Amino acid sequence: MSTRDGDVGEQAGGVTDSGGPQSSDAGTSGAGSDGAPVAEGPRSGLRNPAGAVRGVGAGALALEALVLLLAIVPLTKISTHVTGAAIGSVLALAALCVVLAGMLRRRWAWHAATVLQVALFACGLFHVALAVLGVLFGAVWVYVLYVRRSITG
Repeated sequence: MSTRDGDVGEQAGGVTDSGGPQSSDAGTSGAGSDGAPVAEGPRSGLRNPAGAVRGVGAGALALEALVLLLAIVPLTKISTHVTGAAIGSVLALAALCVVLAGMLRRRWAWHAATVLQVALFACGLFHVALAVLGVLFGAVWVYVLYVRRSITG
């Protein structure tokens, strides 16, 4: 085991022979084959980060569709002035949630789901409970978008 005396002192100080900082993982120092630094994206530790984020978004939209469908009966029982337009808009929004949950592979579907949250809040003109659901699921969707940005970059 022969080492040069200069190597030991330089490695102990955290500097390699080339004068650069010593890397903790051998072979993956963040430099390309030509020595230029390679930009690494955020590492989430997931095998398929885009698929995981789509799953979170689809789950949120599916849950929203379920809650909207379950809200129809209480809307009709609590309020006597609920119109057919309110029920129709709830049914349309629930159907749109299901469709968008399946289409989150496409970039525009994320924007359409954001518009859907605004539309649900606007349905508060029909009944205040719909506005409350719009605020609640809007907050959930903002969190999903935050998770999407932090994982996929």
